[in-house]
Amino acid sequence: MNPQEKIQQLTEELRKHNYNYYVLDNPKISDYEFDMKLKELQKLEEKYPKLQDENSPTKRVGGAITKNFPTVKHEHRMYSLSNSYSEEDLLDWEKRILKVAEQEVEYVCELKYDGASISLTYQNGKFSQAVTRGDGIQGDEVTANVKTIKSVPLQLKGENHPETFHIRGEIVLPYEGFAKLNAERIENGEEPYANPRNTASGSLKLQDSSTTAKRPLDCLLYSIVGEKVGLATQFESLEKARKWGFKVPPESKLVHNMNEVLAFIEYWNKHRHDLPYETDGVVVKVNNLQLQEELGFTAKSPRWAMAYKFKAEEASTVLKQITYQVGRTGAITPVANLEAVQLAGTSVKRASLHNADQIEKLDIREGDTVYVEKGGEIIPKITGVDFTKRTPDSKPTTYIKNCPECGSELIRNEGEALHYCPNTNACKPQIIGRIQHYISRKALDIEGLGSETVALLVNEQLINSYADLYELKKEAILPLERMAEKSAENLINGIEASKKVPFERVLFGLGIRYVGETVAKKLAKHYKKINALAEASFEDLIQVDEIGDRIAESVVAFFEDEKNRTIIQRLQDYGLQLQISEEELAGQTNVLEGKTFVISGVFEKVSRSELKKLIEKNGGKNTSSISKKTDYLVTGENMGPAKLKKAEDLEVSLLSENEFLEMVNFK
Repeated sequence: MNPQEKIQQLTEELRKHNYNYYVLDNPKISDYEFDMKLKELQKLEEKYPKLQDENSPTKRVGGAITKNFPTVKHEHRMYSLSNSYSEEDLLDWEKRILKVAEQEVEYVCELKYDGASISLTYQNGKFSQAVTRGDGIQGDEVTANVKTIKSVPLQLKGENHPETFHIRGEIVLPYEGFAKLNAERIENGEEPYANPRNTASGSLKLQDSSTTAKRPLDCLLYSIVGEKVGLATQFESLEKARKWGFKVPPESKLVHNMNEVLAFIEYWNKHRHDLPYETDGVVVKVNNLQLQEELGFTAKSPRWAMAYKFKAEEASTVLKQITYQVGRTGAITPVANLEAVQLAGTSVKRASLHNADQIEKLDIREGDTVYVEKGGEIIPKITGVDFTKRTPDSKPTTYIKNCPECGSELIRNEGEALHYCPNTNACKPQIIGRIQHYISRKALDIEGLGSETVALLVNEQLINSYADLYELKKEAILPLERMAEKSAENLINGIEASKKVPFERVLFGLGIRYVGETVAKKLAKHYKKINALAEASFEDLIQVDEIGDRIAESVVAFFEDEKNRTIIQRLQDYGLQLQISEEELAGQTNVLEGKTFVISGVFEKVSRSELKKLIEKNGGKNTSSISKKTDYLVTGENMGPAKLKKAEDLEVSLLSENEFLEMVNFK
């Protein structure tokens, strides 16, 4: 193999391994093997300088010195986003969009990462320039420094890239890398950096790119712009960018209505601290790029995008001790016990630390001064450490190996963040937690029975499962602390009344892992009775709409446990509603089973919501946008022409209101 072929071979290998490691987080070779290949390439390039590629993997280590960062005008302006802080703001924004669209609109929800905005330019599949946002009209060229960021592709994967295009994104510094960076600075007697965002931004303006190369920066991309890029939707652009080798956050989601937007926001408002990066909100974008063009821009912002900012308040205090709680599923939650601090109008003494990975990622230790945030979450979260106040004798946190309640050795399943106590039937907090879930408002909602009383009943050995509730006698509970005659009667009456609670809520109350309120409704509707669900196989379950592998595995495991089967049988014997009532079953058919419907327009005989109920009642599925999976478009007056055309293009069958009503024998 001649030198040119060898250089080309090593370059392609290193690019592939770099992509596997930094973009996919799935390395195929060891760091040592990678370094050996890189050194071999460096030696060949030094020996044959004319064969060097300007975007060679060896350029990642930096070395270029930039005294002044030239100002570059953006070919396409980098607008700022309008901010919203409430559901009402988003609904008002949607109204303005729908006036222009005159049809249902799809949105793409993306997490708003808190870093330094960047615009990357590619020509003929090769990285050519990086420019900061600046004032949106022009920014600073920082190409040499951005070239050192391992997740930025210097040569794109695949083929058919636009000749020239720009891709926008955010340069971020992950929590873990920030913690290590600060630990090294403290060891060297240097001042630690204040926060990841400012550190990432400052890293782009370092004169020596080899210093930038030593910082664990990451680049998350989210928007392709340019002429003739051959894209129709925002979501398609994200998928295309991934195929080309860009690191596009997998959390981005295509949704079909504002309810799904709000559900996405609610989910990430709770789970954002599980991410390796700082986030401060959700960006909602109109998916259709042609509609984006129609909507246009204000002087400062695009009309087709809105940033929803998470509500958050932060304070710093001292972490005195880390303790551990056991939940109803056996999940272990580490808890920070803090010096009391005022936050969001309350005195905060405890905060969640999420899991072992979070503690390690942020390098949280007892005695640290930590930042506590209380946003949309009920329980405050630790979001970072003030490394400037760490004492010299500080020691890293060692996560517990045994259950703090029963002493059982903890387990951690592959791919999961949490540790679990496997002693399901004898670990007291798990027993109490399961019964507390069973009696909760969205489950059995038993009047007269609260969480404290459940704990008291378990501790007094009067109950050990939720089935035991139905054998309680007033005489047994009267001697309990603060249990008067009337309270005891209310409790017994509340338990008796729970026998009339609908099947779907009883199913939710059973506490099957991953079976939340919505999933319980779907399973109850599909299987109609508990015995049918109990006998369902994994293969059967995953055929149910929106039931994935994880839920199916959990349901199968629950009913395979003989103790659970015994409890279910007891509940049936006590008269609980463990099947859909005759009243609910009345009128239900499978006439539309396996068929997907889209409703568009205004109807005379029934409303749109009634049409949707009829579809579901007869076994069909409602969706809001037409796709290849759509079987029928139910058409009314004033339906959008775009939707009609799409249905015709995809050869979707059209049904008038009368034709649909005849199909379901509506009288």
